[in-house]
Amino acid sequence: MLPEAVFVIPRHNAVRIETVSGHPEQLFREISAAMPNMMLPPEERNLTPDQVEALDRRRDWGLTLQVIAGQFAVISALLSLWAGQDLTYSPGWAHPMAYYMGIALTIVLVAGSVGTYLRRGTVRID
Repeated sequence: MLPEAVFVIPRHNAVRIETVSGHPEQLFREISAAMPNMMLPPEERNLTPDQVEALDRRRDWGLTLQVIAGQFAVISALLSLWAGQDLTYSPGWAHPMAYYMGIALTIVLVAGSVGTYLRRGTVRID
């Protein structure tokens, strides 16, 4: 029999102080059952394996879109060199490099924002 002791047990972002006396096995079961993984957001703590797989797939798509946005950001930076010259020297509405840069910047903004939205939450630890 253990002497009476005071333990601080975190439960759902709140702390509860308990006085426990009894066998060590019973004490360990009470404490380990009460401690969720505090690294995860509350909405992700009780997911089924299928839900976790869907969450990982969604975050993988988000990372893919963020990579595509980064690649198009580099392309649009290079296009900006020619777009300025195109806007300066091309007559009328014939500015193909400026249009290509506008399309590339649109892809950067859309793919980057959708990718960031899909990757919301905590990242997967491999």
